[in-house]
Amino acid sequence: MRVPQQTGKKGSLKWIQELINNNSELLNRRIQDYIKDDVSLTEWVSPKKEDEFAEYRDEYFLKILGIKECKAKLFKFWPKRGPQWDALGKFKKEFYFIVEAKANIPEITSSCQAKSENSKTKIQNSILRTQRFLNNTSKKNWFNGFYQYANRLCHLYFLRELCGVNAYLVFVYFCNDTTHLPTSIEQWQGAIKLQKHIMALGSRHQLQKYIIEIFIDIEEMVIEPVSSGDSQGLRCFGRLV
Repeated sequence: MRVPQQTGKKGSLKWIQELINNNSELLNRRIQDYIKDDVSLTEWVSPKKEDEFAEYRDEYFLKILGIKECKAKLFKFWPKRGPQWDALGKFKKEFYFIVEAKANIPEITSSCQAKSENSKTKIQNSILRTQRFLNNTSKKNWFNGFYQYANRLCHLYFLRELCGVNAYLVFVYFCNDTTHLPTSIEQWQGAIKLQKHIMALGSRHQLQKYIIEIFIDIEEMVIEPVSSGDSQGLRCFGRLV
C-alpha cells in the first residue's frame, strides 16, 4: 500500500520529511559511522516531496526498495496492513534501510490492532519465531505496550534471515521538538532502556548490530527554504545498539 502524507506541521512527521528531503546526506554519514562501510550515496525513496511524501507498507515497501522477490514470503510471514515505514532507503543492492521515527515518548507505546483471528495467529507465530531466533525465552507479550517496536524487529528478522537481504533497522529519535512535546536525549535514553527491559531484550542479541539508534537534536536544526540552495545544519547524536 502506498499512503500519501500531508506536509508535516509538527512532530515526527514534520522532522522525518525534513530529514529525508533536505538533510539526507547527513543521515547517510551518520549511518555510515556505525556500519563502517560506504553508504554516502544512499538513495532515500520515501518519504519524498515529489511523491506526495508517501509512506509504504506490505509488498509496496518491498517493491520500492527493489526487493519484490520477497513478496510471497512476506504474505506467509505477516498479514496485510503491516508496518507503515516512516522512511526507506537503499544503497545499490548492498544495503537496505527501514526507518521508524519518533519525536516524543508517548509515540513509542502501541498495541496490536488486528481484528481477525487468522491475522492475530499469523502475527503471534512470527513474533514467537523472532523471539526464538533472539533466544528470548521470557514469553513476554509483544502484542501490547510496545507492539510497534516488536513488529519492526520482526520485519528486520524477516528481511535478514528469511530473505537474505542486508537490511538495517534505523530508529530516529528527534530531541527537543518544540512543535509538540520536547524530549531530551537523556529522557529518550531512559525510555528506550525501560522499553527493552519490559520486552526482555537484553543488551546483546542476534539482531543487535543491525539496529541503529540515532538522536537528532531539533534545536541544532537550521531550516532553510529548499529553493535557496543553502544546505541545512543538523547535529546528530547516535549509537549502534
